[in-house]
Amino acid sequence: MANCIIAQSGGPTSVINSSVVGLYNANKELKAYNKVFAGLNGIEGILNGNIIDLTSYSDEEINKFRFTPSSGLGSCRYKMKSLEESTEEYDKLLDVLKANDIKAFFYVGGNDSMDTCYKLSLLVKQLGLDIVVVGVPKTIDNDLAATDHSLG
Repeated sequence: MANCIIAQSGGPTSVINSSVVGLYNANKELKAYNKVFAGLNGIEGILNGNIIDLTSYSDEEINKFRFTPSSGLGSCRYKMKSLEESTEEYDKLLDVLKANDIKAFFYVGGNDSMDTCYKLSLLVKQLGLDIVVVGVPKTIDNDLAATDHSLG
């Protein structure tokens, strides 16, 4: 069984940490992944190898995290280049995912974060990789295309 990773991006909202805890708790119940990793400071942190193992924390610590103000994992406003412009960042990201046997990438954020998920999902599909990319909407701006409301 493989692992998954989750990271946060953009401004903090009331649900940004709850989204992480929701994934953690769902995995605990479903046992879909061996480990739930977290990228510190969003995609920028993952690119720099700043990753922690959430499954090494106690249930009490995880529950406290749910109610922690701000972005508990740290955030960023790092916008990845388009795939046509350069695949260097994406290649580095895929190297990190492969090195940690990550088969699912969850990114909690707003419009730019969902754009990153879209670009990464295109590349994963193009390369025929067995990695699922999931954008977890979180925005107070309600600026995500094809959504009727915002979770932020």
